[in-house]
Parts: sequence; C-alpha cells; structure tokens
Amino acid sequence: MTNLPHGTYRVSTTLPPGGLTYRDAGVDIDAGEAVVERIKPLVRRTLRPEVLGGLGGFGGLFALGNRFRDPVLVSGTDGVGTKLKLAQQLGRHDTIGIDLVAMCVNDVLVQGAEPLFFLDYFATGRLEVETAVAVIGGIARGCELAGCALIGGETAEMPDMYPPGEYDLAGFCVGAVERTALNDGSRIRAGHVILGIDSSGPHSNGYSLIRRLLTVTGADLASRIGDATLGDALMAPTVIYVKPILDLLPRVPVAGMAHITGGGLTENIIRVVPDGLGVVIDASSWTLPPIFEWIRNAGAITDTEMWRTFNCGIGYCLILAPDEIAAASAVLERHGLGHRVIGVIEAAAVGRRVRIG
Repeated sequence: MTNLPHGTYRVSTTLPPGGLTYRDAGVDIDAGEAVVERIKPLVRRTLRPEVLGGLGGFGGLFALGNRFRDPVLVSGTDGVGTKLKLAQQLGRHDTIGIDLVAMCVNDVLVQGAEPLFFLDYFATGRLEVETAVAVIGGIARGCELAGCALIGGETAEMPDMYPPGEYDLAGFCVGAVERTALNDGSRIRAGHVILGIDSSGPHSNGYSLIRRLLTVTGADLASRIGDATLGDALMAPTVIYVKPILDLLPRVPVAGMAHITGGGLTENIIRVVPDGLGVVIDASSWTLPPIFEWIRNAGAITDTEMWRTFNCGIGYCLILAPDEIAAASAVLERHGLGHRVIGVIEAAAVGRRVRIG
C-alpha cells in the first residue's frame, strides 16, 4: 500500500473528465429547481395576508398581527403511514398530499385552533419532477381546503435511501386559538352526547393491515365496492374538517372534540374525556360503510380489532349537550357533512372507560 501524504488523495482513472459532480452522486439540483418553479403557482393559491415573503427563504414568515388578543399556538406533525405504498403502487400521487395536510390540521382543530400555516417534507432516492409536483400539488390543495398557508418545505433527494419510485412524506402545522376558546375537554360532563361525523374511508390509518389483506386475498383493486372501485375507496383522501368546524364553534358550545385516527374509535375519543367519565358508543347507530365491510369480511377481523384499528366510518366527533344537537346539525348539514349521535358520556370506573356495543 502506498502511503499518501496527509491532505492528498489518489485520483482514480475511472472518474469522469472534469471530476465528479453532485449529479454523478445521484442528486439532481436542476430537477429540484424545476420542482420549485412548478409548485410556485400552486403555493401562491394557499397564501394568506399574514404571510410575509415567498418561497426560497431560509424560514417561512407569518405575522399574527392583531387578530388574537391572547393567542395559544397549537402545533401538530404527522405522516400518512403506508398508504404511501398503495399510492406508489397505483401511481396515484395527486391526493396523498391532501391526506398529509388533513392528518395534521384535523388534529390541531381538536383544540379549537385555526390552522395558520403548514410545512412539508418530501424525501426520495431519485427526484422525479412530475411525481413530486403531483404530491406537493396535493399538499397545496389540502392547504386550500383547510384555509392555511403552505409557507415552506423541504424536497430531499437522497440516493440509496429509498428504492426507485418510492418517497416519504411528513407534515407540520401551526394553528392558533384564543386562550379563552381553547377546547381541552375539561367541560365534558356525564350526559353529554357524541356526534359522529362521516369519514371518507380509512383516511390514513390501518393501511399496513389493509395492504396485508390485499396480498393475502389477491384482491383486484378494480373490483367494485359499493359505488366505487376497491382502489378508489382505499385511496379516497382524508376529509378536512377545518372550515365546517370553525364555522360551527362560534355558534354551538362544544365541550370536546376528537379526530379519529390511529387507535380508531376505541382510543381517540377517550383521549379528551376527563378522568372519572367514560364513553359508551352504540354501534347500531350507523351503518358500516362498504369499504369497512370489505375489510372486515376479507380478513375475518373481529369487531374489537376493527374498532381499535379503523375509524369505521366516523372521522371526527363532537361532544356536546343534548339540547345543542339541532344547532350543530344545521351547521354540518349546510357543509354537506353526514353525521349522527353515536354515543354518550357517562360516569365510569377506572379500567372500563370505553364500551362499544
């Protein structure tokens, strides 16, 4: 072995003329710049008056101004799980970004906060411009639906980190609510009812089990499930509940809210219910949507497993006094959201705080 002096390196004769470039290493800066230029008009549609500057800075700028007297900032971050794998398998990249936004803004909404701005993280092994633009375009569309600004993000091309054609997503949202309007569930009382609002399908939860079912059963994604194909039903984007609920909150005294995500109906509603109280859900109060019937039957899945894995057709819940149901229903109907009373809050002993039957 030849000893090289410190600070010098042997030059291989296999290197390209002129030496290595970042593109030779698998990172295409030009493709990244092309993505940025393509998404600029999509991002502009999400901007709010409070946004300062545009894309390209080291940080997104947002001025709260005088809108709030005593604001509490509420933040949330999430991904879309292995629904990404199904999106990549089907080549459907234009709605998975809506899911990403929904999983973050719906969580922030639970505490009564208005989502203000959103940031995304898109990572892949090799940047494919059309795919990236489709995904980020979906994120921008989700932000429009939520009324929040897409003020920044990161598109990372990392060779050898991901197989060809695969990418990963993460999102981050910040919202704000007046301290006096913060909804933390502390006003929930025994006798309050649970108003369940329809989901559009599994949203972005339980997809590892769903994908396992697809493999085991060899199901045809083009087969019909209710009014849609199986593929369409599984890829339906998560409902963004922000605008309807923000319209409802000043009109109806809501004691608590829950976004039904991972953990399903079993684990999510109880998260906002004070100690000493429990949740009783009447499973007969709504019909299990066709996609969940298919999941249950295809995998011979028990009711217990369904309740703790999927939303089973209920994507968001309001907890309120019985005499507020009519007022809440009027707002939800105006926004075209299906809903029904699915349960009640009652006194409960430790260890038996959730009952579904």
